[in-house]
Amino acid sequence: MQFSILHGPVFSVLQLTLKAGETIRAEAGAMICMSPTVELKAKPSGKGFFGALGAAMGGEKIFTSEYTALEDGAEIVLGPAGPGDIVHLALGGETILAQSGSYLAGDASLELSAQGSLTAMIAGEGLFLQRITGSGDLWLSSYGAMMQKELAAGEEYIVDTGNLVAFDGTMRYSLTKAAKGLFSSLASGEGVVCRFQGPGRVWIQTRNISAFAQLLFPFFPREK
Repeated sequence: MQFSILHGPVFSVLQLTLKAGETIRAEAGAMICMSPTVELKAKPSGKGFFGALGAAMGGEKIFTSEYTALEDGAEIVLGPAGPGDIVHLALGGETILAQSGSYLAGDASLELSAQGSLTAMIAGEGLFLQRITGSGDLWLSSYGAMMQKELAAGEEYIVDTGNLVAFDGTMRYSLTKAAKGLFSSLASGEGVVCRFQGPGRVWIQTRNISAFAQLLFPFFPREK
């Protein structure tokens, strides 16, 4: 399999060239164009019914798309729903935890599931995240450009939850208020953030889609 990330960092697309029999799994609706020698099938996001239910709880679509090359040189071009960047990770048995919507495509052998609970979220101990485990190629997408921050053992770093893309599954993390006081957190526009402790990597997007939606809200038509 060969791949190229083109037109980045704002309007990135993933171009894949597959050998006969190679299969890639992608977010439903991510396909832009492809060769007629590529076969498309819809598959549950996780293993069985509960796997698909877990994906839905994590904010993912219940089904993903699997593309299989029928001949050598089959091409497929994938793109995220919004403007942004794409990063490639070569997994070797480790786990990546990703925010909803960050998964673009990956090797069909990678296991996708959801991690988190409502209780943990209320207690400030966790998030609803997509758990990606296994060995193979993985591509994540962002809204805006992609940044990577690598933390040393014991080093801490804070990321706004709206700008979080993914992080190594070995890292410790928790939800907390951005400032000590509730008023300061709300007045600063930074409500809840995610605090990480290394070692590990964190991938961060330079734009927040919720903040962009709030920016556009005054321009939406309203009932008179």
